[in-house]
Amino acid sequence: MRNCFVVLALAAAVGSASCRPTDSPAGAGPPAPASVNADAALESPAPAAGPRIVALGDSLTAGLGLTPEQAYPALLQQRLDAAGLDYEVVNAGSSGDTSAGGLSRLEWALAGDVRVLILALGGNDALRGLPPEELRRNLGQIIERAQARRIAVVLAGMEAPPNFGTAYVVSFHQVYPDLAAQYGVPLVPFLLNRVAGVESLNQRDGIHPTAEGQKRVAENVWKVLQTLL
Repeated sequence: MRNCFVVLALAAAVGSASCRPTDSPAGAGPPAPASVNADAALESPAPAAGPRIVALGDSLTAGLGLTPEQAYPALLQQRLDAAGLDYEVVNAGSSGDTSAGGLSRLEWALAGDVRVLILALGGNDALRGLPPEELRRNLGQIIERAQARRIAVVLAGMEAPPNFGTAYVVSFHQVYPDLAAQYGVPLVPFLLNRVAGVESLNQRDGIHPTAEGQKRVAENVWKVLQTLL
């Protein structure tokens, strides 16, 4: 976890720039057959199909710098297919998105027969030093709206860089377990567990996982997701 803080701190100065879709066209390429990349699909959402699992996140979910097939939502699709589970995974990751941004496009993300929402937001809130209470409020509203539609939610935790001080880091971290307990949703303690701070698993910016790093992210999410399915 300490290594993660170092990585995020180094990225904080360029967080808003390094997480935007214009930085790397590869992160916003054409949608893969089994998953939909939100950066490309926002203008023309795919028609509703069968039961869906939606991954609502930022560039870590969108797979910035990689092809859509290498991002963890597409890797989850492979696991589902191998297990004979009939779900379509929708990659609703948008590079540079904050929790407020995710809330603003929630209606689009929940289009169709959505059964599970993977909520993986907060990295950009942390890099911008946004108030943890704002994060808590936005994520809470997303969970409430999903649950009102009887959609199961998997909450993925994120950590804040240390340059904002210990109080901020602790408050930010606590948002995720508190929300998981409040709403009774399963928690992935840290989306980038075993990835953050590992040089070989991150791209040159030190914050976005490589294809191999995304495989570990998929493992982190799958351990929790499979318990719902």
